[in-house]
Amino acid sequence: MVALGGALGAVSRYGVDRALIGIVGGPTVLGTFVVNITGSFLLGLFIAFTAERTGWMLESRLFLFLAVGILGSYTTFSTLTVASLQLFQGGEVTRGLLNIFGSIVVGLLAAFLGLVVGRAI
Repeated sequence: MVALGGALGAVSRYGVDRALIGIVGGPTVLGTFVVNITGSFLLGLFIAFTAERTGWMLESRLFLFLAVGILGSYTTFSTLTVASLQLFQGGEVTRGLLNIFGSIVVGLLAAFLGLVVGRAI
């Protein structure tokens, strides 16, 4: 279920990015921005409307297909934002802030190191 949903999410992400490049013209970060924001909204909507209201187990096939597969592949940023909000709502503000800023700072560092290593090879 995760793999099938992941394939659909990846194709959707690519399609949104290509469509926006076609509209705006030329390379742009707008596609990534739109995917990250819409993915965050859709995962929040899904979690609030279904999983929290129905008490679905996180292992249910539909949850795995939609939330983990499609939306997880569409954008992992959505998982970061929703998980951080859930930490905040659970009173774990420090962990939520560490999750957000740690992901951004460590992610930037990892990307930088990847660029450095890639250029050195």
